[in-house]
Amino acid sequence: MSDPVPVEPVSADSAPSDSAPSDPAPARLPLDWIAASLRRERTRAGLSLSELAKRAGVAKSTLSQLEGASGNPSVETLWALAVALGVPFSTLVEPPTAAVRVIRAGQGPQVASERADYAATLLSSSPPGARRDIYHLRAEPGAARESEPHIPGTVEHLVVGSGRLLAGPRGEGVELGPGDYMTYRGDVPHTYEALAPGTAFVLIMQHV
Repeated sequence: MSDPVPVEPVSADSAPSDSAPSDPAPARLPLDWIAASLRRERTRAGLSLSELAKRAGVAKSTLSQLEGASGNPSVETLWALAVALGVPFSTLVEPPTAAVRVIRAGQGPQVASERADYAATLLSSSPPGARRDIYHLRAEPGAARESEPHIPGTVEHLVVGSGRLLAGPRGEGVELGPGDYMTYRGDVPHTYEALAPGTAFVLIMQHV
């Protein structure tokens, strides 16, 4: 299995804190970004507000609110708009990100359903033409796994399932717990080290 790629940190939240709440509230949806994305994609598609609302089956007033960066859109509303615009769901909800990014469990922006007790948090979208290989890994405390750079352009994504893991670009590792997500460049030296017995995580290696 080839080795992963490092990324730059984007969150002041990169290290766990003993004073952090045990059940943090999810982050707010990036309404300004959603509004800008909707306006951009609607203009690109050459659709009026009324035309897009009709195609998506949503109220024109709802669409107008969203383009004004207000309201609380549901998964169904955003999905219908993405389909009507012919773009991936992630195009509307994911802001540009830095090279290393950490999303703590329960802290990513959530989009809730109107029809069920269900909420989605987009951790990462896939760039056009990218290939992603998915691995489930287990590790125990002891020696760290030091990984050499992968091919240029490689990016790694981690989601921890159990235990605790120190991972990231060599010398810039971040401690992660169950449910935490991290992404970083895989084309630089990077490391994985289990800090607790029974550590398991999903690793996604992205190649463009």
